[in-house]
Amino acid sequence: MKPTFRLSMLLVALAAASAAHASSKDDMDVARLNNSLSQLSSDPALGMYAQAEQARAHDAVNQLSQARSRDRAHALYIAERRVDLARATAQLQDAQQQIAKLDREHDQIQLDGSRRETELARRELERQRLQYQAAQEESARQIAAGAEAAAQAQAQADQAKKLAAAQAKVANAAKKQADLAAQAARAMRQQMQGDSSSKDQGK
Repeated sequence: MKPTFRLSMLLVALAAASAAHASSKDDMDVARLNNSLSQLSSDPALGMYAQAEQARAHDAVNQLSQARSRDRAHALYIAERRVDLARATAQLQDAQQQIAKLDREHDQIQLDGSRRETELARRELERQRLQYQAAQEESARQIAAGAEAAAQAQAQADQAKKLAAAQAKVANAAKKQADLAAQAARAMRQQMQGDSSSKDQGK
């Protein structure tokens, strides 16, 4: 076998080995990126997010698998960035959802606190209203009791006046009777003295 032929065969073998190695590496990159996208889509927390970015990443990986050798590096760079962007976008959207959830919980806590404060204020107002009503009722009872006592005192005073007037009438009547009795006694004495004088003159 001629040396030139041997050299040609060696170069062909090296080229084939290099192509096989490149093809194997290409397949590993595609598998790696597809695996990363599969993990993202099946992630229970992140899989539902960044659907558009995940779709674009899948397209980029498909373009990578079909890229020619000279376009390989650029296609790989684009596919990797698309996959990274899909994951980062999913993580961002998940974080935004968590923040929104926390905001809702915070708002609910504030609302519950406001409701509790309102209920406490309502109960305090009702307690004060009942206290005020009881105070009014007690004041009304005291006023009624005072009015009743005043009425009783007035009635007693009126009765005392009537009794005093009756006693005065009795006293006046007794005085008149005493005066009449005294007058009658004087008249009787005078008459008796007159009769005695007439008898003396007849002797």
